[in-house]
Amino acid sequence: MDNKNNNKVILYSTEDGKTEIEVSLDGETVWLSQKQMAELFDKDVRTVNEHVLNVFSEGELEKDPAIRKFRIVQKEGNRHISRDIEHYNLDVIISVGYRVKSLRGTQFRIWATQKLREYIVKGFVMDDERLAEGGTKKPFFDELLERVLVFA
Repeated sequence: MDNKNNNKVILYSTEDGKTEIEVSLDGETVWLSQKQMAELFDKDVRTVNEHVLNVFSEGELEKDPAIRKFRIVQKEGNRHISRDIEHYNLDVIISVGYRVKSLRGTQFRIWATQKLREYIVKGFVMDDERLAEGGTKKPFFDELLERVLVFA
């Protein structure tokens, strides 16, 4: 699957605003490579790789639904090189985020916990920035009305 053909969305922006991670949105989940997770959590790729391997070896998650290859095109010198790079779904990203020890990892855990808490308390979470940009598949109020009618 060619990465440039997927929808893009900002998953997380660091508090200092220096890092914004654009992720592939596909199959109702988001996907990051180990390199992107390393940037997100401000860790070396080898550290992320170790945590990913542990997530699978400890049986926390199964590999098949959690890994997908995306074709990435990079410029190397004067050439454009394409490679199939493994990307990991949101379950893996969250698992690694709770395993890493870094300031960025802590910020991610705080953010993820806040979103989960908001969902548990309110029954929903809103991404105000994305909503303002019109970044939903269907109009927000149509989807909200559908959900409300299901529970009515």
